[in-house]
Amino acid sequence: MSETAPEKLRLDKWLWFARFFKTRSLAASIVAGGQVRINGTPTSKRAATISAGDVLTFAKDDHIRVIRIDACGVRRGPAPEAQALYTDLSPPERKVRDENPQNPAFEGKGRPTKRDRRQLDLSRSRHLE
Repeated sequence: MSETAPEKLRLDKWLWFARFFKTRSLAASIVAGGQVRINGTPTSKRAATISAGDVLTFAKDDHIRVIRIDACGVRRGPAPEAQALYTDLSPPERKVRDENPQNPAFEGKGRPTKRDRRQLDLSRSRHLE
């Protein structure tokens, strides 16, 4: 029994198939909140139909995702199968590092040595004066 992918699919179902959201109801609530755009047009219909070639824009975690749909899919499969359903057009995520000279940077070397600790205490005591 081989199933063929439908040409059109519900938006909330596709977001769940493509593993952007853990549950279908979570995907539906994001869509219902008006946080998803289809080809630049905001939508709040969970049952909005999408097809291959459509571009979805939505907020996920701390950045905006721009996704072009390549296929509709038949099921919620493993991650490699889900990643084959779309092309990510989002700009790469930029990591912002807070450069604070008062705090020592962690270099991955474990705990500070006794000498480092003395210097840190000394710099803090000078700062308080």
